Amino acid sequence: MNGDKTVNKDTVLTESPYVIEMRHITKVFPGIVANDDITLQLKKGEIHALLGENGAGKSTLMSVLFGLYKAEKGEILKNGKVVDIKDPNDANALGIGMVHQHFKLVDVFTVLDNIILGVEPNTCGFLKRKEAREKVLRLSKEYGLNVDPDALVEDITVGMQQRTEILKMLYRENEILIFDEPTAVLTPQEIEELMSIMRGLAKEGKSILFITHKLNEIMEVADRCSVLRKGKYIGTVNIADTTKEELSNMMVGRDVKFVVDKEPAKPKDVVLSVENMCVKSKLHKKDAVHNVSFDVRAGEIVCIAGIDGNGQSEFVHALTGLDTIESGKVTLCGEDITHKSIRYRNTHGMSHIPEDRHRHGLVLDYSLEQNIVLQRYFEPRFQKGGFIKFDEVRDYANALIEQFDVRSGQGPITVARSMSGGNQQKAIIARELDRDHKLLVAVQPTRGLDVGAIEYIHSQIVKTRDEGAAVLLVSLELDEVMNVSDRILVMYEGEIVGEIDPKRTTVQELGLYMAGAKRDTKE
Repeated sequence: MNGDKTVNKDTVLTESPYVIEMRHITKVFPGIVANDDITLQLKKGEIHALLGENGAGKSTLMSVLFGLYKAEKGEILKNGKVVDIKDPNDANALGIGMVHQHFKLVDVFTVLDNIILGVEPNTCGFLKRKEAREKVLRLSKEYGLNVDPDALVEDITVGMQQRTEILKMLYRENEILIFDEPTAVLTPQEIEELMSIMRGLAKEGKSILFITHKLNEIMEVADRCSVLRKGKYIGTVNIADTTKEELSNMMVGRDVKFVVDKEPAKPKDVVLSVENMCVKSKLHKKDAVHNVSFDVRAGEIVCIAGIDGNGQSEFVHALTGLDTIESGKVTLCGEDITHKSIRYRNTHGMSHIPEDRHRHGLVLDYSLEQNIVLQRYFEPRFQKGGFIKFDEVRDYANALIEQFDVRSGQGPITVARSMSGGNQQKAIIARELDRDHKLLVAVQPTRGLDVGAIEYIHSQIVKTRDEGAAVLLVSLELDEVMNVSDRILVMYEGEIVGEIDPKRTTVQELGLYMAGAKRDTKE
C-alpha cells in the first residue's frame, strides 16, 4: 500500500519510520469479514485517526492490535520488528494501551481498584494502596480528569467511567495509546481537555490511534486519517490536505448533510408533565435532582442540556421507572405514572432510548431479533396462547434491520454482544422508534454513530415529532442540542437553570448556563 521495502532484522530498528505497522490484517467472524486485508501504519509521536461507518471494522482492527482477537492473516510490527500479541498482557508488555468503547470495568469495584487491576503495586504480596491512590490522584489532577477514586463504578456516570478507562491507560505508562471512541460520552469542555491531553501526549513522544465518528475532532487534533468502509481499507490522508466533506464521502461513499432539515415546531397538547421532581443522590446527601418542573407538548422536541453529572441520568432513570422518585409527580397524557412500572410506562405511550445501551438497552446474550421484540413479545402479533410466533418475530426484525441499516454478521440471529457499538445503538433506536408512542425519551441517541447514521436518526426524531409525538432529548452534544431542539432546558446541579430558544441563542451563552455562570431569575 505504501511501498514498504523488506529489511533485515539487524537494520530494521533504526530504518523503520513506523512505531506500529499492521500489515494485510484479515479477521473473520461467522458470516462477515470484519477486516479484509487492511494495512495501517502509525508514526512515532503522531495522532492517527481511524474513521469509518458503524461496523466498518475499526474496533475489530484495534482489538487485534491489543490482543483481544487473533487475526487469520497478516502480521504486526513494532519499530519494524514482527511481534506476536496473543493477549492484552502481551500488548501491555509492548507498551500498547487501549481505552475501550465499551468499558472493561468491574461494577462492584471502586474506581481505584479498577485502575490498578492487574498491575497492583505490592511488597511481599501486600497491596500498597496508599501509593497507588496517590498516583491516581496525581494523574487525575494532571490531566484534568477529576475522578473520585473511592466511588464504586456502579454508582458513577458513564462519563466518569470513561475517565476511569483513560486513567487505567495513563497509570500503566503505555507509549502506544488506542482511544476507541473516547469522546462519545464527554461534554464539550471535557472533549477540549482530552484533545489537549492527546496533543501533550503526542509531544511527549507517545503515538496515538484515535477511533472516532466526529469529523470536527479529527480535523482539530489528528495528523493523518485512515478510512475503512465495510471492512476494507479506503485510503489514508493528511488532515492538513483534506476537508470534513471529503472525509465523510470517503467514509460513507456519498455526500452527507450536516444540518438538520426541519420545519418550525407546532406544539399541541401537553403529553409529559413533570412537577417538583426530587431524586436522592446515591453519592451525596443532597438531591441529585431538585424541584424540577416542566412540560413537553405533542409536536415539539425539548432538549435537556448540561454537563455530564448534573443530574440528567438520575432524572431520566426516575422518569422512565428505572429509579424511584423521592417526591414530585410525573404525568403522561393526563395520567399520573409516578409510581407505575417500567412495562406500564412502555405500554402506555413511553419509548426510551437509554444512555447506557449495555446496562439498560439490550440483553447482550440474546439475539438481535429477541432484543428487537423485547418490549412487545407479549402482544397478540408476536404470541398466541403464550407461545411465540417465531416467523412473525423474524419477519418484523428483518424489516427493522433493513429500514435502519443494522449491520450484523448473521442477521436477526446475531448475538447482540458480538455487534459493533454503533449497530447495537441502531437496533435500540429501531425498536423504540417503531413502537406506538406518545412520548420518546432519547438519551444520547447518536452516541457512537457515524455521520451517515446520525443524519438518518435525526431525521427520524424530527419525523416522530411531526407525526404528533412529544420528544424529550437528553444530549451532551452541543451541535445536536442546537440543531435538533425546539426548546432547550439547561440542567445544572440537579436544577433547571434556564429555558432557551435555540434560534435565539449562541453556543457560548448555552455554555454559560451549563457551567452555572448564568441562570434565569424569573419564576
